[in-house]
Amino acid sequence: MTVDATATSVSGVNIKSSQNRLLIKNGRIVNDDGIEEADVYIEDGIIKQVGRNLIIPGGTRTIDAAGKLVMPGGIDPHTHFELEMMGAKTADDFYKGTRAAVAGGTTTIIDFVLPEKGQSLLEAYANWREKADNKVCCDYGLHVGVTWWSPAVQKEMKQLVSEQYGVNSFKMFMAYRNTWMLDDYDLYCAIETCAELKALPQVHAENGHIIARNTEKLLAAGVTRPEGHQLSRDEEVESEAVNRACVIANQANSPLYIVHMMSKSAVRALQLARNKQKQPVYGETLAATVGTDGTHYRNSCFRHAAAHVLSPPLRPDPSTPQAMVEALADDHLQLIGSDNCTFHEKDKEIGKGNFSKIPNGVNGVEDRMTILWQKGVNTGIMDPCRFVAVTSSSAAKIFNLWPQKGRVAVNSDADIVVWDPRLEKTITAASHKQAVDFNIFEGQHVVGGPQYVIVNGRVCLDDGELRVVEGLGKFLKTPINSPYVYGEQNLSHADHDLLEPLSRDSPDRVNGSSVPTDLALVNKHLEGLSVTSSGCSTPTGRKMRDPMQRDLQNSTFSISKETEGLDTKTSVRVRNPPGGKSSGLW
Repeated sequence: MTVDATATSVSGVNIKSSQNRLLIKNGRIVNDDGIEEADVYIEDGIIKQVGRNLIIPGGTRTIDAAGKLVMPGGIDPHTHFELEMMGAKTADDFYKGTRAAVAGGTTTIIDFVLPEKGQSLLEAYANWREKADNKVCCDYGLHVGVTWWSPAVQKEMKQLVSEQYGVNSFKMFMAYRNTWMLDDYDLYCAIETCAELKALPQVHAENGHIIARNTEKLLAAGVTRPEGHQLSRDEEVESEAVNRACVIANQANSPLYIVHMMSKSAVRALQLARNKQKQPVYGETLAATVGTDGTHYRNSCFRHAAAHVLSPPLRPDPSTPQAMVEALADDHLQLIGSDNCTFHEKDKEIGKGNFSKIPNGVNGVEDRMTILWQKGVNTGIMDPCRFVAVTSSSAAKIFNLWPQKGRVAVNSDADIVVWDPRLEKTITAASHKQAVDFNIFEGQHVVGGPQYVIVNGRVCLDDGELRVVEGLGKFLKTPINSPYVYGEQNLSHADHDLLEPLSRDSPDRVNGSSVPTDLALVNKHLEGLSVTSSGCSTPTGRKMRDPMQRDLQNSTFSISKETEGLDTKTSVRVRNPPGGKSSGLW
């Protein structure tokens, strides 16, 4: 076990014992279902007490979170660390990748075991465990890819969901022809097997055959630069596959999780499916999708353009990022991941002269939470409770880690972020903690970020100073038959997802520009939120309040007193009512 260079070099035993008691006081706890003013006492990596006037033993370290938000640590449901693909290996291994995750407020990641065609799933699983177990700085789980189909694969899926291995999700590809892609018959068989096992099937939804043919035509026409990547797989290629995957899952009477949804068209297809599917369907988007767009593919600098190549690609439609944030806010999408799959410049250059050979992947694990806060909360599109839901709690529920993860509550793991809504920084590759030499969010100014990050009770980001420990994290077994996925609450799931347009009125404009990042907007969101266990206005589709029930939204709670004196623009109008917009059902 090694300690990050910014931390004191001590043994693992001393690290744990030196910080096994921690009190976070004067903060405002934000869970997916509400905000409350309370202190949090942690001992031996577990939350032991939540409330006021706690009785705390001596020798307890105290963090004063006045003016801060105390949230469950982020859960990134989609990473690729130490992955070899397309002739290259990712820049971020399990140490550097989870180190960056913690720096950004993420305390749990779920990576993908991706077997080669013909390779044993159990063998690939063992390889991933060997790569990760002694390197991770935070807890991690594993999805397993089903990249080929046979009775042997089906048998190994049954073994992987056992207590011995602890896997409850399997990923199938509808793209990457001749490497990982399954045809529709094999995809049906794999999804059907997941349903039988009470596991969750995941799908990379793009039409691989259309992509292959478009690629041939583009290269023949002399289109070789990175823009060819996007041209070969436009929105229709994604939305068609989303629809087809949903049809197959419905035929198999199976739930479905669609990874990295990148376009408005794909989300519309998902909405239609969620209205008629017999089983729940979940959609995930990425930090890259909400933080940037596909106009970068036409940049004259190959390095810049190639650094943005991932699949499905970023969309050139400049309205896509805001539409995806709104889809997250309205529960048309349920989670945001990073799909962190980074390659150095020298590796991206493998595709010079042939865009189809550019290794696919971008960064995001470190910036996922700050980018969404900037694009979602600071703009008034979502409130802090919904932010917690899509960055943490929903993943914990879907992958059956709830309430051990994804919640600040007694007996939950002490994975906590103390979030400062006033913290400002400019994202740069020069200062980020990732190993990759490029950042797709380069130069973006963000307001709001983690000041302290606690992983299993240990302060790993300490007032901005990173103090991670290699090997501190542990492997999380994810049990099958998640109550959130297979429970009774999902029997009428389709009826709850009302169709809504993916665009809203244009944002208010001040001095000819879009609404700026402004702490007044955060204050507005927090004003009116009740200081109770259920006072958040997150659009999660809870039942309407009984007329005789006390209105928990009626409160004078605000953090405005904490930000007095800051340069805020009181003239900016918030598009959502105090506490945020409520729409849709969950």
